[in-house]
Amino acid sequence: MKPLDAARVQSALADSLVGHRVHYRRSVGSTMDLAREFAKRGEPEGAAIIAEEQTKGRGRFSRAWVSPPFENLYLTVVLRPDRASLPSVNMAAALAVRQTAAETAGAEPAVKWPNDVRVGGRKLAGILIESEFDGGEPAFALVGIGLNVNLDVSRHPEIADTAASLRSLAGREFEREAVLESLLRNLGEWHSRAKAGEALLPHWAASLETLGKRVRLRWKERVVEGVAESVDERGGLIILRDDGVRQTVSAGEVTSQI
Repeated sequence: MKPLDAARVQSALADSLVGHRVHYRRSVGSTMDLAREFAKRGEPEGAAIIAEEQTKGRGRFSRAWVSPPFENLYLTVVLRPDRASLPSVNMAAALAVRQTAAETAGAEPAVKWPNDVRVGGRKLAGILIESEFDGGEPAFALVGIGLNVNLDVSRHPEIADTAASLRSLAGREFEREAVLESLLRNLGEWHSRAKAGEALLPHWAASLETLGKRVRLRWKERVVEGVAESVDERGGLIILRDDGVRQTVSAGEVTSQI
């Protein structure tokens, strides 16, 4: 396995909203933490922080993310959405991952609400969004993406039954630079469409595998059960509970889909 050629990626994306600046690290605690430092110092929109290894990589709910070096992509992108496009950041990220998987491996992933990208029920990528505000307006949004590229899932018993990679889907190894270029360019294009006022919701909702299924959703100490009927304009999940009441949830973890 060889290190990622970040300079090649940055050169290829010189004209792209996302990826025109690439910060590469061999090892970091978390790309999210490093990206936050950069963003607070005024790093421009579209800068990407990429690491071969995260010693404190985390997913949603502060879970650890399995991240062996030189195999996959672990990155955080700094975006600066306005208030109107902020709810679309998560959608843009998921759509970008799906498009990249289709372009590179011919895969057709689905999204488990709100932002796990999966193929055949196995997780291909995880997305983590963290935002900060200044005076009530978005200062920046951090888009963390962990995409399994050349991971041999059979070598990691803890995720062997639940994870997928581009390699496992296509039966071959991938040039990570090409995958990263595709991912960053796609993210830039989807985000640009959202900032221009286009609604990403129809595209994102069409990718959701959760809709139409009976779900159990946990958020902190609360549990909601019922049928996932649809999503609202901000991406909240609308659940028809067993008592006939429709409840909209904006965050949480779907722990079962039937």
